[in-house]
Amino acid sequence: MKLQADKFEAQSITGYGPGWIAVDQQNHEHSLIVGARGLLQEWNCARFEDLTPAHFEELARLDAEVIIFGSGARNRFPPPAWLKPLMEKRMGLETMDTHSACRTYNILAGEGRNVIAALLLE
Repeated sequence: MKLQADKFEAQSITGYGPGWIAVDQQNHEHSLIVGARGLLQEWNCARFEDLTPAHFEELARLDAEVIIFGSGARNRFPPPAWLKPLMEKRMGLETMDTHSACRTYNILAGEGRNVIAALLLE
């Protein structure tokens, strides 16, 4: 039984390692926002400690069904109050380490979901 599509239609994360993330075979060495529908932009934060409520307000302005937040080398959670803009728009946010977030993003994007990954690359 074939479980994967013959062709991956969405933008995909093709590699991840210390200090880099590859999106469609292009390496990036900074935190990123990646969307299944083609969004690719630098996310202006280098460390978890640099995050502010404005980072999550930026995510709330995006068109997404769910946001996967890669919190760096380990799983860390933003303060719940910072997620209010997302909750007001009924946008889901899942938090995990960045490596897991890359894999999860690819699965959801491959299913045709409107997913965005906000990935901290420390």
